[in-house]
Amino acid sequence: MLNKNDVAPTFSTLNQNNEMINLSDYKDSKNVVLYFYPKDDTSGCTLEANQFTALVSEFAKVDTVIIGVSKDSCESHQAFIDKFGLKVDLLADTSGELCDAYGVWQEKEKNGVKKMGVVRSTFIINKECILVDVTYGVAADGHAQEILDKVIKI
Repeated sequence: MLNKNDVAPTFSTLNQNNEMINLSDYKDSKNVVLYFYPKDDTSGCTLEANQFTALVSEFAKVDTVIIGVSKDSCESHQAFIDKFGLKVDLLADTSGELCDAYGVWQEKEKNGVKKMGVVRSTFIINKECILVDVTYGVAADGHAQEILDKVIKI
């Protein structure tokens, strides 16, 4: 797992538009909120994505972009964005490489059954590509506002 003040793992991953997004695209210009979620169009993930979308202009005021990541495909992400009018980029980590790099692919237990899955987690990456906040196992509701409050203090 990653810690505050670590160098953020670099990435080059396709977004919902099949465009390559690189962490280095934002170096020296934008802070990045990179949030990992389990699955498109599920209740908690939809709540979180809608709350980030509602605050996207507030994040923009503090030079910050919001990028969501799951193991869903580009097509799934585009359908999710279209269905809910989302205003965030969603990265398709179909190989799981990005989830592994950020330590969010973990064993989870639900109803007594253990299995591997994405643990909802958020990373605030500053303009120098340093992790200024690392949060594993977040609750979806209210999380976007909590992250905005932290970003404002950077």
